[in-house]
Amino acid sequence: MALSGPPTGRLAAAAVTGLLVLTLAGCGGSDDGGEAAEGSSTPSASASAADGEPRLVQGGEPGEQATEVPSDTTMAPNEWSHDDEMFMQMMIPHHAQALEMTELAAEHATDRRVRLLAERISAAQGPEISMMAAWLEERDLEVPRASDDPLEFDHGEHGHMEMTGMLTQAQLGRLGTARGEDFDRLFLRYMIGHHEGAVQMADETAGGGLDVRVGETRDDISSSQSAEIARMEQLLDQL
Repeated sequence: MALSGPPTGRLAAAAVTGLLVLTLAGCGGSDDGGEAAEGSSTPSASASAADGEPRLVQGGEPGEQATEVPSDTTMAPNEWSHDDEMFMQMMIPHHAQALEMTELAAEHATDRRVRLLAERISAAQGPEISMMAAWLEERDLEVPRASDDPLEFDHGEHGHMEMTGMLTQAQLGRLGTARGEDFDRLFLRYMIGHHEGAVQMADETAGGGLDVRVGETRDDISSSQSAEIARMEQLLDQL
């Protein structure tokens, strides 16, 4: 099913982000030339609208002055881009595979540090899947099922990039049969690559993003998983 999102034009985004509602009190200086309040280095300015109503001001480009717009101007609805949609759709099955890996760690990991790391990954990515699914549902966009095979999600139909860092079924099978220290090492190596793929997707879709919540999600995933990569590399050296 082909998906469509709203326009991704930079002009529309700039107009939205530039609109500021300023409620200014009528507390300006008097017209009788009175002295400024003691201790004030500059006189206060009378900035309230003549009728006392709030003013809607649109910020200008760098070096340009802001301009007042009609009071009946409506704010444009929150917009998102194809990169926002793509990131949220792709990260659901990507996270789902990470949870599959952490379930195996709960059963087979022998090193306590590996088990604790897997628990933290599960605790973070489970709620993120719910949040991303809700974001897509709110916009009537397709929500990939966590139970779907991530490698079979139709990226080409949606114009999506390929997911990076995903394990093949053969790799998952190998992880599932590993035991002891072999499991711990394999889990860390596979999860490092999985995390690196998520960070790469976050970076590659950031430039075309418009939605604030998606941007925050990208930043959180990139920073938290980068830190976990460093921790897993350290653990791998110590095993």
